[in-house]
Amino acid sequence: MIKIYNTDMIDGKLKEIKNIEEAQKGAWINLTSPTETEIKKVCENVKIQEDFIRYALDSEEKARIDQEEDDGTILFIVDVPVEDKTDENVLYTTMPIGVIIVRDEYMITVSLVKNKIIEAFEKGKIKTFATYKKSRFIFQILYQISLNYLDCLKKISKETEIAENVLQKTMKNKELLKMLGLEKSLVYFTTSLKSNELVMERTAKGKIMKLYEEDEDILDDAIVENRQAIEMSRIYSDILKTTRDAFSSIISNNLNGVMKFLTAMTIVLAIPTMISSFWGMNVGLPFQNARYGFAIMLGISVVITLLVTYWLYKRDMLK
Repeated sequence: MIKIYNTDMIDGKLKEIKNIEEAQKGAWINLTSPTETEIKKVCENVKIQEDFIRYALDSEEKARIDQEEDDGTILFIVDVPVEDKTDENVLYTTMPIGVIIVRDEYMITVSLVKNKIIEAFEKGKIKTFATYKKSRFIFQILYQISLNYLDCLKKISKETEIAENVLQKTMKNKELLKMLGLEKSLVYFTTSLKSNELVMERTAKGKIMKLYEEDEDILDDAIVENRQAIEMSRIYSDILKTTRDAFSSIISNNLNGVMKFLTAMTIVLAIPTMISSFWGMNVGLPFQNARYGFAIMLGISVVITLLVTYWLYKRDMLK
């Protein structure tokens, strides 16, 4: 899908352009899961290599900066957080988006699926955004990505608290698997945030593109927020790992307690069974001819069973 926007120089409003042929300098071209035909159409009109767009469509692509020395086209690839909702849980992962600055003429964004960051720009939610201010545009994207990571980390923290409260009441594998999934999400986040940090720091040096003084604060804020997200991701990951290990140990300890109790009960129940088996043999045995032999053997069985039960209780086998 192709959408083309341009900021009106007079009223500052974002306007959509229907055909790419009508796109003028300063336009923003947004590609979301583009087809082969759309990729070729864009590349022919703005005169860039198709690889620049295809790189951003690779789900395994890492955050980096690539520059075409011949015409000055710059490709930024950064990772953004994505919510993967299932029937029962919400898992978090990352995906790359590409931002291409074409010879200081066009801005192209490329993503595999719709994401909140690009939608915020399309809906005009970002203040001081203009399609022709390309350095500010890329800095605002980086800043919004960092904020989005922080928002997802807060959601992960809440999901962890909910799972912990459920586990305190009832030990369920479902909640442990949920915590394992959240821990996996944090690993993705930490890796992607570190890669994004390298892209931001390289951009901040001013060797990739021209930096304007009024826009540098946005980039500085993006770097600060990104570092905060890295630290939060590490802390939450450590907390999740510790909590999951603790509950795993508790579940294992509870299982050991149940097995210990069942073993003790097996011993207790084996005593009357063993005695009755002896006196059921077709051989001469004490009290077999006694008038109250059954009652005597029953009493002996009860006494021995009680003694063994008390002995096991004193050794915490029945607690």
